[in-house]
Amino acid sequence: MHSFRAALLILAVCIGGLTYVNGQVQPVITDVQTPTQSQSTNSASTSSSVPYDNGWNWDISPYIWFAGAHGTVGALGRDASVHASAWDLLQHFNFGIMGASQARFGRFLLNGDLLWIRLSDGRALPFPGLNATSVDVRVGQFVWTSKIGYRLIDRTNFKADANIGARYWHLGQKLNLNPSVLGLNINRSQSWADIVVGGRVEVPLGPKLSITALGDVGGWNATAKLDYQFAGLLNFKISPRWTISPGYRYLFVDYRSRNAIYNMVTPGAVIGLTYTIGSIRGK
Repeated sequence: MHSFRAALLILAVCIGGLTYVNGQVQPVITDVQTPTQSQSTNSASTSSSVPYDNGWNWDISPYIWFAGAHGTVGALGRDASVHASAWDLLQHFNFGIMGASQARFGRFLLNGDLLWIRLSDGRALPFPGLNATSVDVRVGQFVWTSKIGYRLIDRTNFKADANIGARYWHLGQKLNLNPSVLGLNINRSQSWADIVVGGRVEVPLGPKLSITALGDVGGWNATAKLDYQFAGLLNFKISPRWTISPGYRYLFVDYRSRNAIYNMVTPGAVIGLTYTIGSIRGK
């Protein structure tokens, strides 16, 4: 636990944040219709295609990610190794919002994912030489991912999407020394955005069950050196409008600037609940 507190402190000084972070998790609602006897007499090309309506379909998906974190955070020539379980992070959790949304019109897709979380430690150990006995650390992280996509394959037994977008990171912290020498406190932040490209596939397993695999990758030394994620979900359709999706998620980011390092792996279980509004007819 002491190593976790020390890592929080270094991250606060370095304009970074130790937290479990989010990439984009989009639980997918799957409507699998069993063809009737008359439909089965149609050609294979007709029966395997999914007809599109003339309006929008909209899914809203709040979720919870039970993730741990491990990697390296650092600043000003100092760095520390971080190893924190999901339980460690929950003990320092103050507040958070996680949610995703996807709109589809025909084969065209627009989706977004939001994560905002705050962690704190009121008994963090200060650096030597600061003449302080403890440090109050407040760490916050805001991550927004937005993508546009196109459904390349849309059949009753297989769906595949390609997408491109951006993931915006904002890491902020507030550090209060106790006692504070000459009122020395730190309140800094760091922001960057990565272009990401990715895709998603969905395979129905039955009328009310499907699996989804998704991922994306970005960075390429333009901002972060590397930024990628992958996830797998098992979707249970519990009603015509509601689907629950447990699964697993893995996110990696390696960001380095002149004054800061944030190299972090965030894996863990995730569960989402999706509500389908249905078709919003265009005007």
